[in-house]
Amino acid sequence: MNLREKALEVSRVFDLLSEDTGKFMAQSGVNCVIGCGKCCMNPKISASVLEFLPLAFDLYSKGLADKAMEKLENMGEEDFCLLFRQTNFLTNSGSCGDYQYRGMICRLFGASVRRDKHGMKQMITCKIIKEGQPEEFKALSEAINSGLPAPSASYYYSLLSDIDERLSEHFPVNTAIKKALDHVMTYSYYLENQEV
Repeated sequence: MNLREKALEVSRVFDLLSEDTGKFMAQSGVNCVIGCGKCCMNPKISASVLEFLPLAFDLYSKGLADKAMEKLENMGEEDFCLLFRQTNFLTNSGSCGDYQYRGMICRLFGASVRRDKHGMKQMITCKIIKEGQPEEFKALSEAINSGLPAPSASYYYSLLSDIDERLSEHFPVNTAIKKALDHVMTYSYYLENQEV
């Protein structure tokens, strides 16, 4: 499978996840605070190269890969995700600047579950939701452990790993985006410069 085919497979996984998270969120009774973006304001977010291949191909096709790479090269370890757009500096809020091509971690956070050490399902979410919607969060936690279908983060990460285990390795989010861009730019360079 070549790099473009891998990116298409990632997009298919994202489509499946979107369907699952849509159904789950419609039944959950818990929602993100509109315009919050606090989950994006964490420089310690990790992601895989693979989950950002669709973004990298999109940036390349629009002629924005070099500009994005330059920005990434000038970013430090404490900078937020390249895609994050802070909209209000007083309230520290914002949103994704390229929502369609956000990574797997962004798609899972607030809309999926993992198992704790006791085998109980826990929603992967933030303190703002847990403290701001305590009754709804408690009811959702009980419903999840009583059989409410919820997307499993480990299942979706296993689908990515099945596409390419090496590219599924996790890095800081901006490093993952940079590596995805590097792979796509190199792949595209060689593809475009093949002798006919």
